[in-house]
Amino acid sequence: MTAGDERAVSVVVADDHPLWRDAVADDLVGAGMTVLATADDGPSAVRRTLAVRPDVLVLDLNLPGMQGHEVCSALGSLATRVLILSASGEQADVLAAVKAGATGYLVKSASRAEIVAAVEATARGEAVFTPGLAGLVLGEFRRIAAEPEPDPGRPIPELTERETEVLRLVATGMSYKQIAADLFISHRTVQNHVQNTLGKLQLHNRVELVRFAIAKGLETP
Repeated sequence: MTAGDERAVSVVVADDHPLWRDAVADDLVGAGMTVLATADDGPSAVRRTLAVRPDVLVLDLNLPGMQGHEVCSALGSLATRVLILSASGEQADVLAAVKAGATGYLVKSASRAEIVAAVEATARGEAVFTPGLAGLVLGEFRRIAAEPEPDPGRPIPELTERETEVLRLVATGMSYKQIAADLFISHRTVQNHVQNTLGKLQLHNRVELVRFAIAKGLETP
């Protein structure tokens, strides 16, 4: 959420280490956010997130009962965005989480300020990654895009010129903030274009959107 928004960013924090979980929750509250609930295992993370529908779920990757990517999958098309906050920076863990629908991925060595900024950016719909991981994820999107389309016969609704322009920039890995600056439009306008495009293309998240754009060759100028 931006400074001009009336409502504070709402969050659920899920981690099985109580000291870390409480510290993150306290930091987010101190930054003006609202922590609606906390969870110490995967199933409770799913239940509480579905119950309170926060803007952001801050999720540990290795939870008892369910892994982080399983939690993401269980949330389905819920509007809540997921920021993974994990001790692991392993490629397989990162890709599994993002493919399951996580918006971003931050390692726990990040500073308090970095974590707070990442949650705020995630709430705005931006993809946030620990430095070095964004290129990995974009490379995997390109690899997936090279695979056959699951439904090549599905018609593609016509996008507006601006929607296509925003989609092309999303496919290059740019954040919504960067796209807004590049196109001289507001961050909210970028979000609206992305949401409209998702609806027209019958896609569910940024992962699917980037895959679609790369498959159509839109990531090249």
